[in-house]
Order: sequence, then C-alpha cells, then structure tokens
Amino acid sequence: MTPDLSQRARQVRLALFDVDGVMTDGTLFVSDKGESFKPFNILDGLGLKLLKSSGVATGILTGRSSDAVRVRAGELDIDHLIQGAADKLHAYVDLRQRLGLEDEHVCYMGDDLPDLPVLRRCGLALSPPDAVDEVRNEVHFVTKTGGGQGAVREACELIMQAQGTWAAHVGPYRS
Repeated sequence: MTPDLSQRARQVRLALFDVDGVMTDGTLFVSDKGESFKPFNILDGLGLKLLKSSGVATGILTGRSSDAVRVRAGELDIDHLIQGAADKLHAYVDLRQRLGLEDEHVCYMGDDLPDLPVLRRCGLALSPPDAVDEVRNEVHFVTKTGGGQGAVREACELIMQAQGTWAAHVGPYRS
C-alpha cells in the first residue's frame, strides 16, 4: 500500500459501494415474470460486516432499484441504502452533507461511467479490475479481485488495514 493510499484509507468514515459490477459481477438474471436476481458474494458480505464493526459506516449507492439489493442490504445491516439514483453525485453530496462528512472521509467503489462523478469527488476512489477503462484510469486503487468475486471484501480489508483495525477483527476467527 502506497503512503498516499494508506493516508486516504485512514480518513474513511463512510464506505459506499455500487452494486452491479461491484457487489455483483454485473450479471442480471431476469425471469419471464420480470423478477430480477443478483448473485452476491459471501466474502463481500463478511467484509462489510467487519468494516461496519470497526466503526466505518457502510452504504450502497446504485442507479438501479431492486428488491434483491434491499434484502441483501438488510441482511448486512448496511447503514445507508440509496437506490434509483439517476444522479449519483447529487445523492452522494446529499448523504455526505446529512452525515456532516467531508469528501476525504468517504470511500466509493464503482465500475462504470455513471460512477465517475462520485469517484472524482470522494477521498478514496476504488474499482474492480473489470471496470471500464475510464473508471480504472481515475481511481486511487484497483482491486485484484473482480466485481462480485471479492472486490468489496478487498476494499474493506484495505481500509481496515490502513486504520489498524483488521487484526483485531479477524483475531477471533484465528483462535
């Protein structure tokens, strides 16, 4: 971890994540009745729970609306769920201001063009390696694992390691 990346991660108080392409691999299953299904990665889920237990608030900021995302956010006790955000930057600024946070206190992980305005504004911008080129070229860090394959977990670990909370939170699992 570079000194700049470590410094940015140490300041994070809120970690926001896009869904499609970040928390999932971007695949959308649609039934003949119009129901949509999304495959979530269990490693990401534990990472989000650990990050929250370390004192960093968690959130989802997505342009789509889905019952599956609402249910998953509930399972993970996500602090802030914003769905159907046609203008992600507006939703980001509104949430940040309501929480009394500065840009440098927020991490955002995205993968596609609608994420760029938030990625350019937040203090720690992350993407999975399968993000579009324009996103990968703008972020502070690209994870090794792909969207829906543990990228969110990797982001959570990065923040917790920089903040010195990772070892304490995984210690009970090592006993």
